[in-house]
Amino acid sequence: MTGKAEFTDEEWKTVLEGPPAAGMMVVTAARGGTIREVFAIGKAYAEARKEHGASELLDDIVSAKPEIDHTRYHSQAELNEHALQHLKDSVALLESKATPQEVDDYRRFVRMLAERVASAHREDGVDISGPEKTAIDQISASLGATAD
Repeated sequence: MTGKAEFTDEEWKTVLEGPPAAGMMVVTAARGGTIREVFAIGKAYAEARKEHGASELLDDIVSAKPEIDHTRYHSQAELNEHALQHLKDSVALLESKATPQEVDDYRRFVRMLAERVASAHREDGVDISGPEKTAIDQISASLGATAD
């Protein structure tokens, strides 16, 4: 099993930045519900902690406090670009060091987190708004395929 010890500090920081970056991309995709949606990021981590033991890698990731990249972006497009790059970099690192199952677990966790954030607040009478759906689709594309 792969854990934090297999990564340099900089690599580990990259892996940890992926999930909250995806969450923030969804939070900012549509207006309204920001507080509920930010809290949903923490709830997703808490839920994943309850499944402790299924994956050492995921256990190490969700045991860390979600670190939000506080870089001041000049536009939504810039924030999205950086979030998607965090995800691509994370998956590339994991593919080089973790098992295929662990990489898939990471992908599923990030997707679950993004969907949980999107559904934390109803916009325009729907659980997941069009802009949030677009963000989730972009996140999924950046994560790559999951072997099911």
